[in-house]
Amino acid sequence: MGLHVRWEETSMKDSLFNLEDKVAVLTGGGGVLVGAMALALGRQGARVVIMDREPTGANEVLGRLRAEDVEADAIIADVLNRESLHDAVSCVVSTFGRCDILVNGAGGNRKEATTGPELSFFDLPDQALRFVMELNLLGSILPSQVFGRVMAKQKEGVIVNISSMNSFRPLTKIVGYSAAKAAINNFTQWLAVHLAQNYSPDIRVNAIAPGFFETTQNKFLLRDEKTGELTARGKQIIDHTPMGRFGTPEDLVGTLIWLVSPAARFVTGVVVPVDGGFSAYSGV
Repeated sequence: MGLHVRWEETSMKDSLFNLEDKVAVLTGGGGVLVGAMALALGRQGARVVIMDREPTGANEVLGRLRAEDVEADAIIADVLNRESLHDAVSCVVSTFGRCDILVNGAGGNRKEATTGPELSFFDLPDQALRFVMELNLLGSILPSQVFGRVMAKQKEGVIVNISSMNSFRPLTKIVGYSAAKAAINNFTQWLAVHLAQNYSPDIRVNAIAPGFFETTQNKFLLRDEKTGELTARGKQIIDHTPMGRFGTPEDLVGTLIWLVSPAARFVTGVVVPVDGGFSAYSGV
């Protein structure tokens, strides 16, 4: 006897990825990758709050959202400052009444925390290392505490952390960033279990691990600043990516929509690579 799968209701097709009236907060929302995520969530019906410490990028993304008639707002806040986060969550709740989705998108690396011909591992300044590790790890933990409390009271919600390929196998040169992203994977699993067991099984926590995307933070590692040609490192990455290219911001949005929607209602505590096959390739 064959297995026949059918939709019980036509409306289920429509609701599987529907985010109508959900309230989504995205930290680091003024950046290229997280900004694309914000637009994708808005296009699925979510009400979107862009949170960033820099107003220029936040307002640019806000303008794009409003141009598409998405109900949206921008909040200037620092993910490493608890008082700033409490002000932000108060603003979100007073304006929208709830928080359904948190995307911990704030993160990145610093050139000063990157080894190279002119800066050895032994001379990496502790201030630069501390900033990178705190931004990427504490910058996800603190917003999860503040906005997660709202979800705990609601008994439902979704948190998505942003991990990295570095979390699975550390890349050369970027020791602080790699260590922090590995910690994000552990934190994602820990928080998924903690919130489900202690507050509600309808609160889910997952992570996306992007492969190699050209951003402001890593462009100097991937392409020559003058010629735009691939650096030796950039060429190595492409050679080890079966799909043969860097990712584009739009490559992340399908996974994000799946993770925050009813389609993933039984998915929690996972880290999903979006990497063009990089993590699957042994090099031979």
